[in-house]
Formats: sequence, C-alpha cells, structure tokens
Amino acid sequence: MKKIFLASSLLLTACGVQSIPTQLNEVEGSWAEVQNQYQRRADLVPNLVEVVKGYAKHESETLEAVIAARAQATQVKLDASNLNEANLKRFQDAQSQLGSTLSRLMVVAEQYPQLKANENFRDLQVQLEGTENRITVARNRYIEQVKVFNNLVTVFPTSLTNSLFFKHEKKAQFAADAGSEKAPTVKF
Repeated sequence: MKKIFLASSLLLTACGVQSIPTQLNEVEGSWAEVQNQYQRRADLVPNLVEVVKGYAKHESETLEAVIAARAQATQVKLDASNLNEANLKRFQDAQSQLGSTLSRLMVVAEQYPQLKANENFRDLQVQLEGTENRITVARNRYIEQVKVFNNLVTVFPTSLTNSLFFKHEKKAQFAADAGSEKAPTVKF
C-alpha cells in the first residue's frame, strides 16, 4: 500500500501537479511587478508635468497630451487572471501611448535651458529613466515566467496533468510595438 501511494505521489509530482500551480504563482508575481513599475511611472508623471508647466506655459498641448495618456494608462486594468492577447494588447497600447507622450515632453523640455538646469526636473528625469529601466527588467522577468508556465501547460507530461486537473490556458506574452524593429533615426 505504501509503495502504491509513494509511486502515485511521485508520478503526480513528475507530471506537474505541484509545478503548474507554483509556476502560475510566479507568473502572477512577475505580472504584479510589471504593474508596480508602470504605476511608479504613472505616479511620477504629475510631478514632472508640474515642473515643466512652470517653464513651458505655452506648451499646454503637449502637457495635456501627457496628462490624458497617463489617465488612459491608469484606467486600463489588467490582472493575472485575465492575461489574454486582447487584454494585454489594450494594456500595452495604453502604456505605449504614455511612453510616446513622455518622449514628446522631453523634447519640449530640451527647448528650455533653464528647465534642463532645474534640479527638480533633473531629479524627475533621472527617476523616470530609472523607472523605464525597471519596467524593462520587470517585463523581461514576466516574459521568462510566462514561457516556463506555457511550457508546463502545453508540453508533455505536465500538459497531461494540466488537462486532467487544472485546465489552464497559455498566458499572453508582450509583443513589440509596431515599427520597433526599425532603429530610430537621430538627426541634429
């Protein structure tokens, strides 16, 4: 009897009964870190906008675009339970729009020498740059965790365990933004 129990326990363990839920937890945790870093960026944006406002009063169109993009990015909520291609695309599109408007804001800031020299602006710019790096690291960790999870739910023998016990679908991966395969052109 003990041998049968031990053999069945080993078989279930080998087939992913423990590894699939464990890896799902890893995916959820890495997704939470992605959201955390995007939230950090969203929290920095109002401070950055306020500093720029003081120097670039007539650049209201760019500032309003940044504010609107931030609002849109924070409205698109996505949690680990509904990470499918369509939802991830909506989330990614909103975040890309915010990133694009922040880039435009930095171009505006270049036109104001006093703003570039302002300590508050420089600090916010450094924090924003660090945040963008953290987002990249968090996304890379998420991509790796999803790859491992997707392998568990689609590759034998753990796929058999998944189909019998869990019925998890593959998790969605990040996709590159359209046009990102081309190197940006820098002109002076």
